[in-house]
Amino acid sequence: MEVVLVTCALIFLDGKVLCAQRSDSMQLPGLWEFPGGKIEKDETPQECLVREIKEELSISIQVICPLKPNDHSYSIGKVIRLMPFVCIWQDGEINLLEHQSVEWVAKENLKSLEWAPADIPIVEDLFENWNIIQKQLVDKNTEL
Repeated sequence: MEVVLVTCALIFLDGKVLCAQRSDSMQLPGLWEFPGGKIEKDETPQECLVREIKEELSISIQVICPLKPNDHSYSIGKVIRLMPFVCIWQDGEINLLEHQSVEWVAKENLKSLEWAPADIPIVEDLFENWNIIQKQLVDKNTEL
């Protein structure tokens, strides 16, 4: 069984999280996800995420902490291990290089989007732990 390690960023700004809609040129077009990508050889998950967000959205992020990963199989013999990380936006303006759109989404609107199947457990985890994550972000910002 092949396990593909993939990171995703839960990028927060002003109490909302950045959600990205997959473009028509991507697999699962039109579905929503947290942006990120595959970990390359000799790359840490955090390094991957910083690189992927720069490549996909043209912005810089700071990785704060990991959340619970999720294994999902889209095809027989292959599992995607999606590794989410709480992040904050550092700088840059969003430029959509892969996705068709992005939205800053509040907790109460998270479940209204049509999510890619691998992201659904991460959405559930985020929804359940939203207040804890927000507190960590506030605490982290006071340290910065």
